[in-house]
Amino acid sequence: MESVDILITQANELLTLKGSKKPRIKQQMKNLGILKNGSVAIKNGLIVDVGKNLRYKAETIIDASGKLVMPGFVDPHTHVVFAGSREFELDLKLANVPYLEILKRGGGIFHTVNQTRKATPLQLLRESKKRLDTMLLYGTTCCEAKTGYGLDVQAEVKLLQVQNKLQETHPIDIVSTFLGAHAIPSNQSANEYIKIVINEMLPKTKGLARFCDVFCEKGVFTVAQARKILKAGKRYSLVPKIHADEIVQTGGASLAVEVGAISADHLLCSSKGDLQAMAQHYVIGVLLPGTPFCLMMQRYAPARKMIDLGVPLAVATDLNPNCWTENMQFIIQLSCLKMQMTPAEAITAATFNAACAIGMQNTVGSLEKGKQADILILDCPNHQFLPYHFGVNLVEKVIKKGCVL
Repeated sequence: MESVDILITQANELLTLKGSKKPRIKQQMKNLGILKNGSVAIKNGLIVDVGKNLRYKAETIIDASGKLVMPGFVDPHTHVVFAGSREFELDLKLANVPYLEILKRGGGIFHTVNQTRKATPLQLLRESKKRLDTMLLYGTTCCEAKTGYGLDVQAEVKLLQVQNKLQETHPIDIVSTFLGAHAIPSNQSANEYIKIVINEMLPKTKGLARFCDVFCEKGVFTVAQARKILKAGKRYSLVPKIHADEIVQTGGASLAVEVGAISADHLLCSSKGDLQAMAQHYVIGVLLPGTPFCLMMQRYAPARKMIDLGVPLAVATDLNPNCWTENMQFIIQLSCLKMQMTPAEAITAATFNAACAIGMQNTVGSLEKGKQADILILDCPNHQFLPYHFGVNLVEKVIKKGCVL
């Protein structure tokens, strides 16, 4: 009998999500590849077999009777590396103080930028590691990390270097995105700052980032400005991403199609035509329901409409000082309760499609032979229980690259 390192047996439901090369769309998003009484065999950090009643000699046997076994969560949109916090803003928000007034009182993004610029690399490593540790406890085994709280050359490079150090030292796989165009510094014009982003920041991203992102929004970067930055990023082999149509419809989703972006994120206000174009070109819509939730907005991204149009959807935390959650379980729950996604669709969006949104689908996001053994065992009888039982951590065990953590 062949020997393996770990054998997980008798899962009440085992979600394989196997069989896809492209992100799942429409009815495909409901196909979780469920095995009843399923088993997974792991050796040398990889999955070597998935099925029923597997027979292997194993150093460790995990009985998953009554449990849900599934791929680790992939969080494809985070701003995990920053310094400080902004909890003092909550009272102001509850009093309906406008964001621009909060900025004048020392809050908002520039508060975080100032704190992040002052922080040493070691301080950023420590604060970010703590957030990543929490993410891992709640089942995230792979994530994207954006810069954007530096807004000058030195600080943006510092953030990229910290993100890469975390990738080397933390169990979570971290994919780095350059988001120098997150905001326009208060002491510069948009055109002045864009020149710095293109001529001074982008050349320094080599070997440190995989994607280039822009916050395309009213009062931040226009479509024309975002196009210029994303095209410049492509000259440095950075794949485009874009924050699009969060507050108003800017045409950011259409720009994502034009520049060949891997994803367009937020999408609360995108037009039907732009969403149809995204569907036609397989641009992934990354939805962030935690953001309108914590901003006390009534509007959420129209996930049902997007799925019906054929847009491949992923979901993410948007972890940042203004939306501070490390919990992808909560995001799945919000996806169901606030965006009318089914449990199966939300789980697909948090695993395989999320992996596609950061180019990691050949390694993680499903339980298939040859893939990395990033596996969760949840104290749930089935996948529908995950959004049903909210407000607690349902993850019982996290297995990362074949190691039980």
